[in-house]
Amino acid sequence: MEDDDSAFHLTVYFSGRVQGVGFRYQVYNIAKGYETTGFVCNLTDGRVQLELEGEEAEVNDFVAEIMDQMEGFIHEVEQTDEYRHREFQGFLIK
Repeated sequence: MEDDDSAFHLTVYFSGRVQGVGFRYQVYNIAKGYETTGFVCNLTDGRVQLELEGEEAEVNDFVAEIMDQMEGFIHEVEQTDEYRHREFQGFLIK
């Protein structure tokens, strides 16, 4: 159940050629066009992790744009979602 303090939360792991190609910077630029909060970071296993919060449609549209713009670099996507209390302010590259 969604309340005033909760948001749709999505965790996404991108695999492929996603490090060393400007992937995080591109995600950060895409974030400017959406009312979402969260972060994007490189993981030691070569994946990129994306954590997003916001309205469900906005979050899903954001991820769809990443997939569209970066499709040549992404080979696999794993994601989980839930509603939970808001955790983030702004959008960061970590």
